[in-house]
Amino acid sequence: MRLLFIGDIVGRPGRQCLKILLPGLTERLSPDCIIANGENAAGGAGITLAVYRELRELGIDVITGGNHIWDNREVFRFIEDEPYLLRPANYPLDDTPGRGSCIFKTSRGTRIGILNLMGRLFMQPLLDCPFQRAVLEIEQLRKETPVIVVDFHGEATAEKQALAWHLDGRVSAVIGTHTHVLTADERILPQGTAYITDAGMTGLYDSILGVDRHGALQKFLTGLPQRFKISTGAAQLNGVLLEIDERSGKASSIKRIREVIEKGDY
Repeated sequence: MRLLFIGDIVGRPGRQCLKILLPGLTERLSPDCIIANGENAAGGAGITLAVYRELRELGIDVITGGNHIWDNREVFRFIEDEPYLLRPANYPLDDTPGRGSCIFKTSRGTRIGILNLMGRLFMQPLLDCPFQRAVLEIEQLRKETPVIVVDFHGEATAEKQALAWHLDGRVSAVIGTHTHVLTADERILPQGTAYITDAGMTGLYDSILGVDRHGALQKFLTGLPQRFKISTGAAQLNGVLLEIDERSGKASSIKRIREVIEKGDY
């Protein structure tokens, strides 16, 4: 099977970029399932019900989250009702809204397990251990399918690599998100798990991590708080294409995807 994973969608430019590029990618790559990190999809901070539905209508099957999943408080009103909107599974409370994993059934009837986790290094140290929670979640998902894809939302490269080695042979892929820069370290680990440190982002190209570069630059120059804006301009789509043996759950390939559209194209 083929699975397309799209890096963090940032605001309207990211959504507009998807509207233009995703139909062609879908026709060319023929993915069985499309996953995207959407925690910044609404105005660059959080997600709303309208934006969630927009992304689903564009053809995205499962939307994952991270540390910004709660930034728009509207999410608390609908996350429980949307099985294909995930938040990190390693929140410590059992009654945390939403779910951290799901099973998606493709049009061919194949089941795919998707697990969302968040790192603790330079992130939120009060979360449960992602290494221990991963094993518990995977045990449940493997009862239904050997094909399991993990979105590990984290800051530290070492933590992401460590989780991938910890899960090698137990999951089909560990895809890093959060840092918004598409890394060049994609590989298949010895036991068949695909890995990349970060799938990049889908949003403004001439930006700093998807937000207007002028405001972000002022924060570095002055040390003072700044209001980050989502402006207009060229946009990019980053992600990876996975090929997975649906019987064994082992990945056979992982390829980076990076496409740019100019401002005049949308």
